[in-house]
Amino acid sequence: MSFEGPEWEAFFTVHRDLPREGPGDAQSVLWALELAGTPPAARIADLGCGPGADAAVLMQMRPEASLLGIDAVPHFVEAAARRVPEAEFRVGDMAQIEGPFDLIWSAGAIYFLGVTEGLSAWKPALAPGGRVVFSEPVLLSKTPSQAATEFWAQYPQITDLEGIEARITAAGYRVVDHKLIVGAPWKAYFEPMEARLDILEEGEVDAYLAKAISENRREIALWKAAPDEIAYALFVVAPE
Repeated sequence: MSFEGPEWEAFFTVHRDLPREGPGDAQSVLWALELAGTPPAARIADLGCGPGADAAVLMQMRPEASLLGIDAVPHFVEAAARRVPEAEFRVGDMAQIEGPFDLIWSAGAIYFLGVTEGLSAWKPALAPGGRVVFSEPVLLSKTPSQAATEFWAQYPQITDLEGIEARITAAGYRVVDHKLIVGAPWKAYFEPMEARLDILEEGEVDAYLAKAISENRREIALWKAAPDEIAYALFVVAPE
């Protein structure tokens, strides 16, 4: 995927120097590690690692582990490498990995491949007893509010929990457990972004950046209108 052109430049101007590129928290990382039975000296892949927010927590909780982070965006990889110098990071395709890994972690990124497609691609890279942990947008209501509907309008593949579980099963995995990423982790993601937008608006803003700022402000406003409905589901899964 190419990230060139003025639209992408504006997008990454907004999404630069943010602590996270999606909602999540340390408590959820610990929950997943314990549930997955990830050993102290685990081999971990963080796919779609962004600027390294989860990689930092993974290494803090498993300091003897070896971690490889992969992302398609070079400046995210550079930021992650500065943030977590004890891990390895590279620019690459998260569908093309070689293991074996005891844990494959992918927060808010598997939708670039598709749940079934991503899990299928990663299965050969899992060590015996290995687990995959990933988060995916999820509908919490069969009758979502207008704000929630508009928030997810650009992701028509979104389903409820049963729909995600069906895609997991189709890849030849079973669900160990899941939890919802809702509320506070989203606030922790959006607050730094809102502050970033405020700073950007104080400087020189061209048409592309103005559009990117407007789109992100709208996303934040929609989340604020329905914070209890907008969620990711964090799944721990194992191959059958």
